[in-house]
Amino acid sequence: MMALFGARLVCHKYGSCPRLLGLSSYKNSVLSAGGPGLGLEQFRMEKQLFISARTMVSSGSGALEPPDCQQRRNDREQKAVPFAVAAAALGSLGLALYLKKKAPIEQAECAAVKGSELAVQPSMTLSQTLVEVDDVEEEEEEIRPGLPRDDLPTYRKDDIVKHTDKANRIWVTYKSGVYDVTDFLEGHPGGDRILLAAGKSVEPFWHIYAIHKGNQQVYSIMEELRIGNVHPDDLKDEKPVDTSDLFAHEPERHPAFKINSAKPFNAEPPPLLLIDKFLTPNALFFIRNHLPLPKIENVDTFEVEIRGVGIERPISLKLQDLQKRFKQHTITSTVQCAGNRRSHMRQFREVKGLNWETSAISNAEWTGVKLADVLAYADAKEDKVGHVLFQGLDTDHDGSPYEASIPAETAFDPRRDVMLVYKMNGEEIPIDHGYPLRVIVPGTVGARQVKWVNKIILSEIESQSHWQQNDYKAFNSSTDWHNVDFSKAEPIQEYPLQSAICEPKDGITYKPGETMTLKGYAWSGGGRGILRVDVSTDGGKTWHTARLNQIQQPRNRTWAWTLWEVALPAPNEKGEITLICKATDTSHNAQPENAEGIWNLRGLIHNAWHNVKVTVE
Repeated sequence: MMALFGARLVCHKYGSCPRLLGLSSYKNSVLSAGGPGLGLEQFRMEKQLFISARTMVSSGSGALEPPDCQQRRNDREQKAVPFAVAAAALGSLGLALYLKKKAPIEQAECAAVKGSELAVQPSMTLSQTLVEVDDVEEEEEEIRPGLPRDDLPTYRKDDIVKHTDKANRIWVTYKSGVYDVTDFLEGHPGGDRILLAAGKSVEPFWHIYAIHKGNQQVYSIMEELRIGNVHPDDLKDEKPVDTSDLFAHEPERHPAFKINSAKPFNAEPPPLLLIDKFLTPNALFFIRNHLPLPKIENVDTFEVEIRGVGIERPISLKLQDLQKRFKQHTITSTVQCAGNRRSHMRQFREVKGLNWETSAISNAEWTGVKLADVLAYADAKEDKVGHVLFQGLDTDHDGSPYEASIPAETAFDPRRDVMLVYKMNGEEIPIDHGYPLRVIVPGTVGARQVKWVNKIILSEIESQSHWQQNDYKAFNSSTDWHNVDFSKAEPIQEYPLQSAICEPKDGITYKPGETMTLKGYAWSGGGRGILRVDVSTDGGKTWHTARLNQIQQPRNRTWAWTLWEVALPAPNEKGEITLICKATDTSHNAQPENAEGIWNLRGLIHNAWHNVKVTVE
């Protein structure tokens, strides 16, 4: 048992049970050899060993066990064979198989013994070995999920459809594969969405949540959950998924966008263009779509329904009704995605989500009517309402709409300026931003500002949608996917203090003494204004106050961002320097220096000091 448990593996991503489908597990892990007096030898790893190891994991068998395994165990104890990465690899592999009930302990131990015998070439240096590891990684075969597998049982469709709850285990299919996702759902933020495919194929959903398609990490996790094959006769009867028109009607977008996801479309403008104007042009306003755009065929028939607790008679209002019956208001309000600057948090530690940089934020004038006026028109009784839910016309494969909610006190308070808007920067609101009607909730995270809104529901409880319950929540930095419980966290509403440098960009070169012009934005949620923006050119040792460009808005109702600018000389000393910005809001909130204390597994509301590295030469 020494080789098996002496090979110590600390896996950063999968906790105590490593994912062993190739070398990526070992490169991201701490590998060492255990056992008194043995230590970590310098070694060389043979590529075929890992090809065989992957095969063993994929098949879930003990195929690598040599026939004379008992003799090898005896020899091992007498010879004290040095441990190396090969031993650690197969040792942890054997442990993983044992923990997954795919191999008896004898096979697992023997895998470790064989690994120790393959540790050779002590003259190789550790750095040379790591180069070889990289070479092997590049040659890893592409994972192709859903292909028929002879080593697994076959299931009929009539049996698969029975597996839709924990009691019977939750199964889904993908092409020819059958997967048991019961245990996986508990730690997955989209678990309730996966449940919609219980007993069925996940393929139709992947055409909407396209981030999964082609993702080798997703595929490898899937194949770990593989339990069987769909009977070929049932595959013949299955109709192909028609997804040709899901995204076909979507508009052309600005060519300058950095696209983070094509389907659904999610993109941000270049930082320089973002701050070029105080009001972000409609064509450059960042786009965050969770689902395919809805088809709005006839705006004259469009209605928004208002119903729920506290309303005796539900009402429906056409767009023309909103424009004619209610006082029109215009506000300037910034919208920021909860994932803005996720790429910076990812540099500290891996997170899940789209790789937004600094431009998942934009500022616009919004014209429409106050939600408080509409609720008063509907004779809604606030004392009976806990939350106000918004549903959009964008739906997933099974017709479920995007939905989010805000607290009733926010919705009913006219001073919170919650709006049903139909114009953006004086123009008809573009389809990407909610045409014909969207909700603007100033000072609140973008996820609650529902686009294409056609239902407003007053409720005692908050929205039970996936996006309210299992997403857009933040946790402490010790919470990861193995121990997260989304039910114990509050949905993000107001956004914290944020700022970023948009000019210059990373890598710019200056001459000693040359003027460096720094520009950027700052914004704080909840109506808090920006009091000050400080900038450093020496990594935070000394600070300079930037000039602010902001509009006059009432105190605690400052919904618009602040643009800032400062001109400073480049230092005389040559070399790389770090430019930093940090803001202070009117409540004297300050930004954290780094991501260490605010890291969260979804990479949300990252607002640590932003820095840009430039060179003086």
